[in-house]
Amino acid sequence: MDLKLIRNLIRLMERGEVTELKIEDEQAHLKVHLRRGPEAGSGPQVLMVPGSAHSPAAGPAPVGLPPQEGSAPAPPPGRAEGLIEITSPMVGTFYHAPSPDDDPFSSVGDDLEEDTVVCIVEAMKVMNEIRAECRGSIVELLVENGEPVEFGQPLFLVKPR
Repeated sequence: MDLKLIRNLIRLMERGEVTELKIEDEQAHLKVHLRRGPEAGSGPQVLMVPGSAHSPAAGPAPVGLPPQEGSAPAPPPGRAEGLIEITSPMVGTFYHAPSPDDDPFSSVGDDLEEDTVVCIVEAMKVMNEIRAECRGSIVELLVENGEPVEFGQPLFLVKPR
C-alpha cells in the first residue's frame, strides 16, 4: 500500500474536498474506511446537489443554529428581498466561461431557465456544470472568475419571474 497516496487522500478529507474514503488492498488483506463527520455511523450531514438554488428566506438554518420560530432570516445588508441565490454545490474553483477565450455562460441581465448552465465549479480536476435550477434574470454576479468557492457560497443573485 502506498502510504504517500493515503496521506494525500487524508489531506483532501481534512480540507473538506472528500467526505468518505474506502481503500482496499487485496494483496495485504487490508481494508480502510474513513468517513469525515461528527459520528462515523451518522452518514453525511449535508446532501450536496449540483446547482442548487435557494431563496434566503426559505433556506435551512445554518448548521449548529436552531431555527427561530416566527422569524425569517433577513437578507444580507444591501441585498433586496425576494432574490434567489444560486449557490455552489461544492468546494472548488469558480469559472464563468468554459475556457479563457470563450464568452461567459451568463451575464447580468440574462434570462435563465431551470436547465441553463450559469458557470463551472472545478473540484479535483473535474469540471462540474452548475445549472440555474430557477427561472428569472441575473441581477448580480457575486464571484470573480478563477476564485475559490466554498460549499453553499452564493454565486449569483437572480430576480425570479
